[in-house]
Amino acid sequence: MDIVSRLAGVIGSENVSYCDSELQSYGVDRTTIWEGNPKAVVFPRSVKQLQDIILFANKYSLKVVPSGGRTGLCGGAVANNSELVVSMDKMNIIKEINLDDRSITAEAGVTTQQIQVAAAENHLFYPVDFASSGSSQIGGNIATNAGGINVIRYGMTRNWILGLRVVTGSGDILNLNKSLVKNNTGYDFRHLFIGSEGTLGIIYEATLQLTEPPKPSTVCVFGVEKFAYLTEVLKICKSMLQVNAFEFFCNNALSRVVGAHQYQRPFDTESPFYALVELENTEIETETVFEVYSKCVDEKLITDGVISQSIDQARALWRLREDISETLWHFQPYKNDISVRISKMADFLNDVSQLTQKNYPDFEIIWYGHIGDGNIHLNILKPKNLSTLQFKSFCDGVSMSLGELISKYEGSISAEHGVGLLKKESLRFSRSEDEINLMKSIKKIFDPNAILNPGKLI
Repeated sequence: MDIVSRLAGVIGSENVSYCDSELQSYGVDRTTIWEGNPKAVVFPRSVKQLQDIILFANKYSLKVVPSGGRTGLCGGAVANNSELVVSMDKMNIIKEINLDDRSITAEAGVTTQQIQVAAAENHLFYPVDFASSGSSQIGGNIATNAGGINVIRYGMTRNWILGLRVVTGSGDILNLNKSLVKNNTGYDFRHLFIGSEGTLGIIYEATLQLTEPPKPSTVCVFGVEKFAYLTEVLKICKSMLQVNAFEFFCNNALSRVVGAHQYQRPFDTESPFYALVELENTEIETETVFEVYSKCVDEKLITDGVISQSIDQARALWRLREDISETLWHFQPYKNDISVRISKMADFLNDVSQLTQKNYPDFEIIWYGHIGDGNIHLNILKPKNLSTLQFKSFCDGVSMSLGELISKYEGSISAEHGVGLLKKESLRFSRSEDEINLMKSIKKIFDPNAILNPGKLI
């Protein structure tokens, strides 16, 4: 009897798929470099079934790839070597909203947007947000410590995790932190699983902290001539108002989004860079938003700008930034998700610009990112005359030079997307050899037979 057929006998044949279309769909994430080739896709509906799958995989030496919404950009959910994909799609129940604790407990397959909506319905707020919130799942968000557009004010996913329930690579069930705010009893394993990319265990349930909804906000888009001016604009904004988000994008990015969706440009004046700023304000503080704009103009930091006058206009301005990633995805970009300290960003970008101009003279380069938290997305679009493998091979070589530059600035080769398959060889530019060896030792403790997400991260 085939091994997976035996597994179907354990968890039910209705929870196992061999369908070609599902094998292809569940075998890849948003990266376009690899083709999916899983042995099968299984859909546990309970923690018991999930544990049975892991125990079965250990017994028969099956490799397992955890799968959430597969919106990742580093190959972290790719199954291209006959692995067993474990999809959390069927574990998608919001179990509790506790108004006293201001918390929400949900299974791993619940989407980010469902969490946000449930919080809003109870007059609370879950602040982690990004363009893929409608399809990304909370388990995947936690496994990659997802960031997004609100990090400057609210931090990463890690900041909002009260408790986790996981099945480790050896099949143990752990209840981590028990959703306590204060729990000073030694090692907090919860934080090992946050950002572990499914290499230690599979998260099946999480309790998330909620907070007060933000006050009304105003969205501004400013045209900026030089990247160095962006950090100066950020300083002014932070000194005068509460900044919820501070994003940037280049003119190429804006042109791509406007062309793809027939959006209106924010204003007629073209600039090399644009800053999108969301400022919290009340009626009393509205005047201050205009003072921010005037101060930036007076100091010749911006060339033009627009300030939202309605909720609809604010949403339209946000679309210019939020739709960049989805728009570029169709052009098979080679993505670099990098970060340095804000104080080093201007010098770093200048060095990166020189590197890209030297190595990518004929490629279209798209810059955008979360300038308020030091995170830059560098995207190189694939020329039509290159195959996917040719393009990746060329970009991989240049990424080594970029990695050395990141190491020089003590930055990160992955600010928020994770490491996966794509950035594994570059990990040494952000982590020391001792750190990487310790990671390998930790994995052996939780996943002694190395069945979980093989080839990813380390």
